[in-house]
Amino acid sequence: MTTYKWQFAPRFRRNAFGWKSDTPILRIKEALVEIKAVAKKEPVLAAVGAVLFLEKLAPAIEQVDSSSGGIGSAVNRAIETLVPIISKADVARAVREKWLDRLFETLQEDDMPYLEHLGEFWGELCATPEIAAKWADYLTPTLTTMWDHCARTGEYGYFKGTIACLSAMYAAGRHDELLALIAKSEFRHKSWHYRVWGAKALAAQGKRAEAIRYAEDSKGQNEPLATIAQFCEGVLLASGFADEAYTRYAIEATYATTNVATFKAIAKKYPGKPKETILRDLVARQPGQEGKWFAAAKDAELFELAIELANCSPADPKTLIRAARDFADERPTFAVAAGMAGLHYLAAGYGYDITSVDVQDGYTAVMKAAMAADIPEATMKAALRALIEKNKVSGNFVGRVLAHSLKE
Repeated sequence: MTTYKWQFAPRFRRNAFGWKSDTPILRIKEALVEIKAVAKKEPVLAAVGAVLFLEKLAPAIEQVDSSSGGIGSAVNRAIETLVPIISKADVARAVREKWLDRLFETLQEDDMPYLEHLGEFWGELCATPEIAAKWADYLTPTLTTMWDHCARTGEYGYFKGTIACLSAMYAAGRHDELLALIAKSEFRHKSWHYRVWGAKALAAQGKRAEAIRYAEDSKGQNEPLATIAQFCEGVLLASGFADEAYTRYAIEATYATTNVATFKAIAKKYPGKPKETILRDLVARQPGQEGKWFAAAKDAELFELAIELANCSPADPKTLIRAARDFADERPTFAVAAGMAGLHYLAAGYGYDITSVDVQDGYTAVMKAAMAADIPEATMKAALRALIEKNKVSGNFVGRVLAHSLKE
């Protein structure tokens, strides 16, 4: 292993950053790039750097404002990136145990806590069942004592090594002991944060139906229902029960930032399921918002369904007009329908930051598609005049913009 001077090290001094999160997020990204680059040639050295970085990280960002969630997300991504580098490094047991000691001390000193996510990977960081068992033996007495005390007194207790303990016990294969330990935490209520490890233990024992029941029994007012559904879905998919997984959990377990991304995520997980079936099931979960799924249907080349959805409830006019423009030559009939729907919603007052350019773009796209579809110009203009007349109040703007174009 060569000597290496880490560029990130001097940048992560204690309280190195002020309250703004932009700079520390950038520095975290730079550190990850540096460590990953080293990992390609010297994986052990990269693991050394990863441990050093995690040690320095929390003290350096202690004063950063975390209210937006940006810095927390950046730290979690860093942990998820660095854990495999550390766990896969081929080092002697003594070296790994020293790394673990340093990381555990870092966890204990992290008051925010920024590095809490690291505990979930403790079993993976141990790399072997033997090391994981050693950590389970070390942490279990403290956790057991705390939960027993809380059960007797009704007081609240907190131990920073809780999740690391459960993760280590799972990695050590001590599944029954893990389930018994988690049961001690349920003197007040059941927490998925702990019970996920019990559900994993049951699944690892091949008790998949029992694992699903255990997970379902974890649902509560403040529990992450989507995450629980994801676990149950994963168990069924791993067992080859794709149809049951889809029916029971697919939609509840899948959430993305947009409808298009949500649809694509489910379609990817269930390649044997017809895309139209998936989309109609998603639409049925949101009655009255059919138009918002237009783009998903269009991207899936379900063109008839896309127009059906756009005509059921309002869709973004700009999205409809863009579709009309993009498909004017390739699918002119679809483009005409999409463009007319877009102009209809513009005339009805829908859309954000609408300008005369948007209206003119819609008209141009519709007329181009109509020509390709052999629809007479006079027919299209008559349809547009009727559309504007139907929306006399809101449609005045569209009518004024197209007044010259729609002259007979």
